[in-house]
Amino acid sequence: MILNHLTPIKGSNKKGKRLGRGKGSGKGKTSTRGNKGAKSRSGNTAKLGFEGGQMPFHKRIPKFGFKNIKKKKYKIFNLETIEDLINIGKLKRNLINNNVLRKIGLLKKKEFFKILGRGELTHKIKIFAHKFSKKASLKIKNLGGNTITDERKIY
Repeated sequence: MILNHLTPIKGSNKKGKRLGRGKGSGKGKTSTRGNKGAKSRSGNTAKLGFEGGQMPFHKRIPKFGFKNIKKKKYKIFNLETIEDLINIGKLKRNLINNNVLRKIGLLKKKEFFKILGRGELTHKIKIFAHKFSKKASLKIKNLGGNTITDERKIY
């Protein structure tokens, strides 16, 4: 097989319409564009969603809801996961904050986190977090630990 001997399959290559080649071609004069209007002239591109002056669909349908761009998303940690991390040896009991969690790879930079009360805790711990659930803070305080939510001390 030699590359210069290859030819396309019969019928796969079609010649395009030759527009504007006189009356006899059947596609002369206006070149199938019609007589007047924006589409007959060169350089015409309608805006996305333009419906010829009719109210566009995206403006016709009802709008509702609100998305707060300033809303904080909290990454959630339960007491059982913290207990497991302490037992494995990834966390120390004396201090848990976002920097420690970031070093382990559980938090990204400038990410907020919240402690929830699912599971049991057996260690006395000191946690700096953005938020605590009532159940979690009660469980930590019952063991003699501290829950601190002052954001200035966290970062």
